[in-house]
Amino acid sequence: MNNMSLENPNYWEEETKTCLGKQQVFKANIKIAKQRLSVTSGVHVYQQMYGCEWDDETGEVKGYDQIGYNGKDFIVLDLETLTWIAPKPQAVISKNRWDSDGYVANQEQTYLTQTCPEWLKKYVRYGRRTDLPSVFFLQKSSSSPISCFATAFYPK
Repeated sequence: MNNMSLENPNYWEEETKTCLGKQQVFKANIKIAKQRLSVTSGVHVYQQMYGCEWDDETGEVKGYDQIGYNGKDFIVLDLETLTWIAPKPQAVISKNRWDSDGYVANQEQTYLTQTCPEWLKKYVRYGRRTDLPSVFFLQKSSSSPISCFATAFYPK
């Protein structure tokens, strides 16, 4: 992360602003979900899992964006068709709205297949270590057991 801060001194401020913006979106989305599911009280959980996978040998990139409510899938992006899947009937309104304008799916596709892999490659590159793993053997006396310590593994 020190390398990231050197490359972009505003990194932490930008990430903080992004997270604060997402917090507002999450608050609005949980209100919408509660209305559609006819929930008036109690504690509820809005979850979003999104990201990308990058195979550094083949260059293949896969992205995903899934939204859940109270531990169950609510709406999921199908990146191949750029449409949303609504496993719950209450999510069909969002699915239809998002599918009709295509904006949300296109924005997600760009992020998940271009921006996300760029950042992932950067994080992996910054995380690479140049020092080799070290191995230490320790034996207190000739009759005591031998202990082995290995450090500095990356990648595993």
